[in-house]
Amino acid sequence: MPDLTFFVFLVADGALAGSIYALVALAFVVVYKASRMINFAVGEWTMLGARTTAAASHTLGLGLGGALGVACAGLVALALFFNRVVLRPLLRRSLLALIMLTLGVGIFMRGAATLVFAGISPRIASPFPLEPLLLGGVPVSIDKVAAAAIAAACIAALSWFFHGSRTGLALRAMASDQQVALAVGIDLHRHFAITWALVGVLSVLAGTLWSFASGGGFGIELLGFKVFPIVILGGLDSLPGTIIAAFAVGILESVVAGYVDPIVGGGFSHVASYLVLIATLFVRPWGLFGRPDVQRV
Repeated sequence: MPDLTFFVFLVADGALAGSIYALVALAFVVVYKASRMINFAVGEWTMLGARTTAAASHTLGLGLGGALGVACAGLVALALFFNRVVLRPLLRRSLLALIMLTLGVGIFMRGAATLVFAGISPRIASPFPLEPLLLGGVPVSIDKVAAAAIAAACIAALSWFFHGSRTGLALRAMASDQQVALAVGIDLHRHFAITWALVGVLSVLAGTLWSFASGGGFGIELLGFKVFPIVILGGLDSLPGTIIAAFAVGILESVVAGYVDPIVGGGFSHVASYLVLIATLFVRPWGLFGRPDVQRV
């Protein structure tokens, strides 16, 4: 493959992966924007969404649409239960306590999934052709193109939801100041429930799309480690910043994997985004598109 074609292939492949990273990262950001809570279990939520879709497909004999519907219903119910039973009593606790809670929940999810889905294949049958598309002489997987298109539609719908609906306006008000939002009549508990229901739906979609793009359902929980530098780079409170950072990290990983990994050894592409993150934090600790906290004195 000529050098230019190879470079274009790497960039295209990274951009397609970045679209799914963006979907996972948004599941992280919507929680932070509504409650200032950092959810370190976002990878486990995504894994659970993919495994639930696979289980619904294999055990119930459903098609992809039906399996997605069952998985979304299941993850939304679980997210609402988690919000009502686990999070609500801890709402006033310190940020450190909430972080430790999400870490513990992630470990529990990982272990529980091993037991609940034992003997059920994590693979989800792809409805798309296996032959790659040739775009300008560059081979591109149809699975990845379809996954990226669906992810882009979900991102557009979520952006409209936050900026074009009354519920989105209420969530943005909560992100700005929960006490003021409560004073003007916004039901915080109801909107926290909506936030976690969104996490459930996004987890199913992102996990299923990643299964298509990666060719299997293994290691999906590791997406949480890929998402963390993305949301910090983009800015924890910035949806557009998160999307841009997701594409940038996807392309960076792909290019480094193609050019640097063969020289220094496999795996360097997985830490490249963290090196960029460290460099960025020296210059803009609040992220490229985030807003610094302003304190009046």
